[in-house]
Amino acid sequence: MNYGMQFGPLWPSARVSLLSEPKYGALVNNFSWGGDVVRDLQGLRAADFIYAAQNGPAGAEGPAPLSPNIQCYTFPKGDICRFPPARPDTVGILGYYLMDAASLLPVLALNVQPGQLVLDLCAAPGGKTLALLQTGCCRHLTAKDISVSRIKRLHGILHSYLPKAARDNVSVSVEDGSNWEQVERDVFDRFSVMQVLVDVPCTTDRHSVMEHDNNLFTRVRKKERQQLPMLQMQLLVAGILAAKPGGEVVYSTCTLSQLQNEYIVESAIKMAETQFSIDVHVEDLSCFRRLFQDTFSFYAECRVGELVLPHLTANFGPTYFCKLRRAQH
Repeated sequence: MNYGMQFGPLWPSARVSLLSEPKYGALVNNFSWGGDVVRDLQGLRAADFIYAAQNGPAGAEGPAPLSPNIQCYTFPKGDICRFPPARPDTVGILGYYLMDAASLLPVLALNVQPGQLVLDLCAAPGGKTLALLQTGCCRHLTAKDISVSRIKRLHGILHSYLPKAARDNVSVSVEDGSNWEQVERDVFDRFSVMQVLVDVPCTTDRHSVMEHDNNLFTRVRKKERQQLPMLQMQLLVAGILAAKPGGEVVYSTCTLSQLQNEYIVESAIKMAETQFSIDVHVEDLSCFRRLFQDTFSFYAECRVGELVLPHLTANFGPTYFCKLRRAQH
């Protein structure tokens, strides 16, 4: 299915947005001693979109289950200002991390709570891993990725943003996440219920339309592109198997493709039931549309999960995310 058929009259605007300069958010690094970071960001007339949502009219309608302690500053809708590079504090730790603010929504949806063991199954290059650590809730965070070069980037981010004591709470390894359950499930059997983030490789729509280097739509990567949905489903099923009964899994991509979004979630749920006798339920995340409507443009027609649609006035995304809960039995 092409995007024109999928999104109808919304597609021309989304297409122009994908071809335009994206917006970024500044994820505040809670491990930095730079006390002026928040003041400097506010001085740029940026605002913490998470705090604003929780304390605005939409937040008054009822609390949403979000991962705590995450601060991310963005410019208002229509404002195309850019953040300056982050400065290091007195010990060399950078004060904030620039990322697509919509990429934080899967981390917020995971609702990490104190003392939980967290698995980031496709962790590199590391923005979501860093965001998970900002919660201060992870008893231990395990970060895995199959790419050696991407893992090197993840290590670089951890060294730039975390003191050694915080890095000691993170295990990083090069590993095929789709085989994770078979390889290391026994390591976590003695721990409490896990939260699992499965941010899978995808066609990365914005990169694909803007960049030629390493583009998945080149002829030499055709086979890899065709095999992508199967890999995505294997990774999500591995995430479901890794979670203990009652555990939660968030699946996310940076593509608009239904084939890589809703279809993968529905197929993985069916596979978990038929092949492993595991019941998985989709959690309602519609509150995200209500909470964050002043920052992002959401597509309201997803069968399961939520999708941030790029828009010129709020040029974040695309980001798809869906939360699953493994049944207790």
